Amino acid sequence: MQNKGLVRIFALALTLVCIFYLSFSVVTSHYNAKAKEYAKGDKMKEFNYLDSLASENIWLGYTLKECREKEIALGLDLKGGMNVTLEVSVADIIRSLSDFNTNPNFNLALAKATQLQKTNSQVSYIDLFVKAYTELDPQAKLSTIFSTFELKDKISLTTSNADVVKVLKTEVDGAIANSFNVLRERIDRFGVVQPNIQKLGNGRILIELPGVKEPERVRKLLQGSANLEFWETYELNEIINNLSEANKVIATIQKNGGVAVVKDSTAATTPTSTTAKTATTASKTPALSKVDSLKAVLQHKNASATDSAKVLEKSQKENPLFAILQVNAQGGQVARGPIVGYAHSKDTAQINSYFNIKQVKEALPRDLGLRWSVKSIDKKGEIFQLIAIKITNRDGRAPLAGDVITDARADFSQNSSEAQVSMSMNQEGAKTWARMTKDNIGKSIAIALDGYIYSFPTVNTEIDGGNSQITGHFTVDEAKDLANTLKSGKMPAPAHIVQEDIVGPSLGQEAINNGLISFIIAFILVLVYMIVYYGLIPGLVADIALLANVFFLIGILASFGSVLTLPGIAGIVLTMGMAVDANVLIYERIREEMRNGKNMRAGIQEGFKHALNAIIDSNVTTLLSGIVLVIFGQGPIKGFGVTLSFGILTTFITAVFLTRYMIEAYAARENAKELPFHTKISEHFLQNTKIDFMKIRKSMYVLSAALFLISFVSFAVRGFSLGIDFTGGRNYVVSFDKPVKTEEVKTLLKDAFEGDLPQVITIGNDNQVRISTKYKINEDGSNIDNEIESKLYTNLKSMLNSNVTEAQFIKDNIKSSSKVGPAVADDIKTSAVWAVILAVLGIGLYILIRFREWGYTLGAVVSLAHDVVITMGIFSLLYGLLPFSMEIDQSFIAAILTVLGYSINDTVINYDRIRENVTLYPKRDRITIINDSVNQMLGRTFSTTFTVIITLIAMFIFGGDSIRGFIFAMLFGIFIGTYSSVFIASPITVEMDKLVKIRKSKKASEIKK
Repeated sequence: MQNKGLVRIFALALTLVCIFYLSFSVVTSHYNAKAKEYAKGDKMKEFNYLDSLASENIWLGYTLKECREKEIALGLDLKGGMNVTLEVSVADIIRSLSDFNTNPNFNLALAKATQLQKTNSQVSYIDLFVKAYTELDPQAKLSTIFSTFELKDKISLTTSNADVVKVLKTEVDGAIANSFNVLRERIDRFGVVQPNIQKLGNGRILIELPGVKEPERVRKLLQGSANLEFWETYELNEIINNLSEANKVIATIQKNGGVAVVKDSTAATTPTSTTAKTATTASKTPALSKVDSLKAVLQHKNASATDSAKVLEKSQKENPLFAILQVNAQGGQVARGPIVGYAHSKDTAQINSYFNIKQVKEALPRDLGLRWSVKSIDKKGEIFQLIAIKITNRDGRAPLAGDVITDARADFSQNSSEAQVSMSMNQEGAKTWARMTKDNIGKSIAIALDGYIYSFPTVNTEIDGGNSQITGHFTVDEAKDLANTLKSGKMPAPAHIVQEDIVGPSLGQEAINNGLISFIIAFILVLVYMIVYYGLIPGLVADIALLANVFFLIGILASFGSVLTLPGIAGIVLTMGMAVDANVLIYERIREEMRNGKNMRAGIQEGFKHALNAIIDSNVTTLLSGIVLVIFGQGPIKGFGVTLSFGILTTFITAVFLTRYMIEAYAARENAKELPFHTKISEHFLQNTKIDFMKIRKSMYVLSAALFLISFVSFAVRGFSLGIDFTGGRNYVVSFDKPVKTEEVKTLLKDAFEGDLPQVITIGNDNQVRISTKYKINEDGSNIDNEIESKLYTNLKSMLNSNVTEAQFIKDNIKSSSKVGPAVADDIKTSAVWAVILAVLGIGLYILIRFREWGYTLGAVVSLAHDVVITMGIFSLLYGLLPFSMEIDQSFIAAILTVLGYSINDTVINYDRIRENVTLYPKRDRITIINDSVNQMLGRTFSTTFTVIITLIAMFIFGGDSIRGFIFAMLFGIFIGTYSSVFIASPITVEMDKLVKIRKSKKASEIKK
């Protein structure tokens, strides 16, 4: 092998990169274990231990927080957590842009577009609306609807419909981008490790929150509307005495055994403020001297400066508020401005709870509001400012809201190079802004979004005209985001959850255990098989390459920040089975060359040379299926596609380069023993076979036609068990203490959902079922999930222990839940169809380019269609009869695409040998060549199929219930794919060859005439 030095350097570099990225997972696992050992089961202690180390450098200059961000991320099905797809209502945005126009045709068009989107979800909603509106009134001008005060600078009565559509699309995109920014800020402050948020198009936003255990809290957090507000502020010196009194009140309450309780679960992320409804005024607060106030405020700082734990503890008891809220003071005096103080992010929830106490509220001015800054003031992202605002309106609303902003843009300050935001307001907003700035010269005005303060600039002079700038040490991106937020103002439409998956932590741990067990068993089986079939040294070489393949694959996944899911583990296991294919191709070819009289060295050289084309072709075709999965898949299925795609690349690297390097290194040794590349067991197995495959091809055509007919009859009579991915609905996996019968569960739930009879199937053990319902799936109310969970508890209560409460049932018995809205289901269904079609066409195009004959292409495409139809037929025939899910869903489509990749892999291997033999023996009959070629490849076909099947069987038995249907589809698909590559794809090339010869003969006859 040439360039051995380059191969060694590349292998070493790849190894170091993988070690580097995998080291973060090892380090975080070490600290997680230490935290568990320290906490001894106390989750709060465990959290506090890890939180205390979050900003400490622990590995190669990286903090624990950064290490956790770089570790291998586990998907929701392994770690537990919540996966949510939110959809911003474009209809509501358009309605808002029209200033809620009452034109009948306008509202009818919106209603019609909403209906059309359910079946045309790939088309822009605005295009559907415009089409519906012009159908209702062909002469109508959109400008009459949208020439509002808000859009007066962009749309006038003379603006054409095309230009109005452009403005609408820009405004809608801005509103959706604003929603994305708001949600990202919320998630960043939520405290989830390795969250994922991304735009999906059509107003949809995907959010993945691993480890989340409070789905209701998350729903409230994500579905709240964005609200931009402008507030007048307090100077700290105006309220310092009140804060000191509040500190004393808290200390007294704690001394008397009282407990300050956080009012609701969102307090840690949504700052709590006092409201105008508080009855007590500031005048009732006992007056303190300035000196006494400062002494009390700053006492905790002096205590923290000493090493005495007793002094610190005493200070914290006497000053519970100021022990965690560092007052904004300079030189022993409170600082100017609205900043009350500074606090660590982990203390903000406790501070919120203090300000929620009734007695504390009575010690504060009734018009005082407290808001946290959205941006931390330290590099570690831990310290936040608490800002004092004035609530001057009786209804508690801000004097100026975001709906007055007409434009905002990011630019740069003329006096410095810092990014800033320039904004302009409408006429009404400009008047209010002028009044606010005039009344607050020398003071600050705070700009808040969803309760968080973005900026609180000091007013130097009255600002009229509604034009002003906001500065705040912004980066360019931050200025752009804030400008977009200001421009969009309050989110014109709420975001609704249209798809949701919740996996409990116990189910996630079970999935991890199942995945690891299946991986280890499959790995051992493959390692043993290679040694038993090809001998000790070749087998060990292949096994080392396989180990390196898995190591490189996991390392690359870690370096790209890919999320490891249970289907992803299945992808790794499947990669192992398919990785053996490349080694099998090489070893079988070496055996063949050595049987033809070459010595070991020459056999190795020729074997690698002739196997290379087949390896490339088989891997490229499988890679096409992997790429389609990545493009069209969602969630775990996309993870499977990513793993499969990277696995194909690492397989090529290890098989072609690493295996060859090791084998040639062995052969180059002095007195190296000749390796036969077989054992006594495999020496004559499937060698020199003379099976006449083409003779029975017509019988196989009849068999396939019969399977096709049975499948289509089943499609018409039984149909399919469609998962909620394709139909929309909700799934709940519910476990019980004792075995239950599905019919009994179904009977208990018969009248629970107002006419919707739920589907109930056993999942895994006989004490666990999955309940599927479409009840209220078209409604967006945030309380519907709670309603359904309550109905499940009420109707299934007789099957539970008598002491189980509703809260316990939801927490402990509902192991996972998922929701898919109708529009999302339509999208998934459309994507699935396109994925299969594009995969087949892509593979067919590649075959045509590589083999340059229509016969090969037609044979490949027909065999792929054959595999898809018959695999779907089996699922149609057997659903409800087997003790696991056989639904047609995203996982099934992933299995189909994987089967396509494997089937074409097998077909291409045979095609490569057929092409080679045609080149060597051009005068031989095509039937003879195909028979010889398929017989020559039987050993390879058996080895590859056997290793893949044993890995799949290991996953089917040990991999867990959630992927059993997925694995069954692949098991059957690989069986039928092997059959079709021999009895469908190859014979069709014979039929096409005959047609070509007949046409040539006719043309020759015509020319003679």
